[in-house]
This record gives sequence, structure tokens and C-alpha cells, in this order.
Amino acid sequence: MKLEKVIAISGKPGLYQVISQSKTGVIVESLSDKKRFPVLSLHNVSTLNDIAIYTYEKEVPLREVFLSMNEKENGKTSVDAKAGKQELMSYFSEVLPDYDEDRVYASNIKKVIAWYNSLVDSDFDFKALKEEIEKEKAEESAE
Repeated sequence: MKLEKVIAISGKPGLYQVISQSKTGVIVESLSDKKRFPVLSLHNVSTLNDIAIYTYEKEVPLREVFLSMNEKENGKTSVDAKAGKQELMSYFSEVLPDYDEDRVYASNIKKVIAWYNSLVDSDFDFKALKEEIEKEKAEESAE
């Protein structure tokens, strides 16, 4: 499973993997219960690979935040997404120290942590993600 194929659907909890495309949308499978269903083009869908978190200097891709969380937790799940606001913000500042506290809300942090835990529970391959990021950075520095 690649992060480009993992999506969040507005109004629906959890994460979904894109299985195939149809004329009117995409067929997805829930990462939690493996149920498949169509998502029509009228739904608001976000690919996790395209999401970034604001810092004071730049936007950090969500995949790098996930990788940082994975390294901090040694491949295990992180704090509970239902923890208190202060605990979530404290944890997130350890993972991404310079995140913009005025633009990144506790609800955003809660969602990122829940998504990370969902990926860990579904045996997402963070090693492949790390290799992909390192390859991209090597290509950028070679230019």
C-alpha cells in the first residue's frame, strides 16, 4: 500500500485505500474493517500524500510527519487521539517542533494522530515510505 492510494473522505471516519476507479468516482476499501464501497465525485476526498502541515518556515508534507512519528514510536501506535488537548499538542511538538500553533489546531493534530495509528494498525510499510522520501531528497539535491 502506498500513501498515494490512501485517502480521507470528508464526513466519514477513518482512512480508505483506493482499489479502482469507475466512471463516477472510485472504489475504496476501509483500512479498519476492509469493507468496500464506491465514493462518488461529489464527496470531498483528500489524498494523504497531498496534505501538508504548516510550520513557521514552510509546509511539511504529512508523510514526513508520519515518518517522524514512526521513528519516535519505533513502529508502534502513538498516543490516543482522544487524549486531552494539551497532551496532543505536547506530543505533536515533539514530532514536529516548529509547527505553526496559530494555523494547526488541536482538531488537526487529533486527526493526524488518528490517521497515523490507523496506518500502523493496518501494517503500513513505513520503511518503503522512508526510502521513497530519501530518494526524492537525493534527486532534489542533485538538481
